[in-house]
Amino acid sequence: MKNDLSREAKSELLALARKTIEEHLKTGRMAESEPGLPELLEKRGAFVTLKKKGDLRGCIGNFQSRENLSRTIREMALAAAFEDPRFSPVTLPELSKIDIEISVLTPLQEVKDPREIKIGEDGIYITRGGNRGVFLPQVATEQGWDLETFLENCCYKAGLPGDAWEQKGTRIEKFQAIIFGEKP
Repeated sequence: MKNDLSREAKSELLALARKTIEEHLKTGRMAESEPGLPELLEKRGAFVTLKKKGDLRGCIGNFQSRENLSRTIREMALAAAFEDPRFSPVTLPELSKIDIEISVLTPLQEVKDPREIKIGEDGIYITRGGNRGVFLPQVATEQGWDLETFLENCCYKAGLPGDAWEQKGTRIEKFQAIIFGEKP
């Protein structure tokens, strides 16, 4: 598994995400598509983030996929556009105002010491019981958070107290991502 994707693969995935959302808005279906590049056949986790005027409009992903990257991106694009419970479904008139960002993930790595987490490089996944929260690597940088604030906010997102990351029984994992979008 490579830790980068070619420019052509990134362009193909961004175009595929937009085409998938547009096709669904027009027909109610997900257009079938075969990956044009061999690197898009790899099975990798990914998130698709939608932003409108710089504000979050939807973000859904998974850490592992049983599908190839091309199909995973199509599925996550639809989920971000239509299934993110924080937002109403995307409409056809607003699609042209939405920018798409894709994060292709590395496998999760358990964190023994939170100081292993590098702000701006690592995303985090915190679980405790049935609660779970995730932040992509770019979130801490975008919000101007230090490590402790990053961990606290991920706990809040998981429905846990802010200090749950320090408690026994809380699992912290990290991952990296290849992040690219329609906006440079």
